Amino acid sequence: MKPIIIVLLFALVGIMAVSCESDGDIEFKRYYTAGSLVYQEHCQNCHGKNGEGLSSLMPPLTDSVYLKKNSRQLSCIIQNGSNTLLLVGGKPYNNQMPPANLAPIEIAQVLTFIKNSFGNKQGLVNVNMVNADLKDCK
Repeated sequence: MKPIIIVLLFALVGIMAVSCESDGDIEFKRYYTAGSLVYQEHCQNCHGKNGEGLSSLMPPLTDSVYLKKNSRQLSCIIQNGSNTLLLVGGKPYNNQMPPANLAPIEIAQVLTFIKNSFGNKQGLVNVNMVNADLKDCK
């Protein structure tokens, strides 16, 4: 009987250790996972499965420097589209991107996914950050 209790005790301790993620970790995983689905539905067709872009037509999403430098404008680009010249990785992209018609939470989710995929590691983008960025759109 005692070996069963010991095994159950170890199993319980193991389950508790796995479930002790911080609220921030859980929030990040929720945004990232939902963002993956938003990306597949709205972005992947032009920007590629692996964020590689589409030749010289659509920019890649693999340039961490561009994403970080233009972080405050990304929400506006997704929400309103873009028809201006973008320099990504030193290459010019001048094709029009249509507005995505996404809710701010979806923009936050997809930005969390993009900014933490394709070699990028830039952390959580939450809905409050997106709402603040959208207020500054020009």
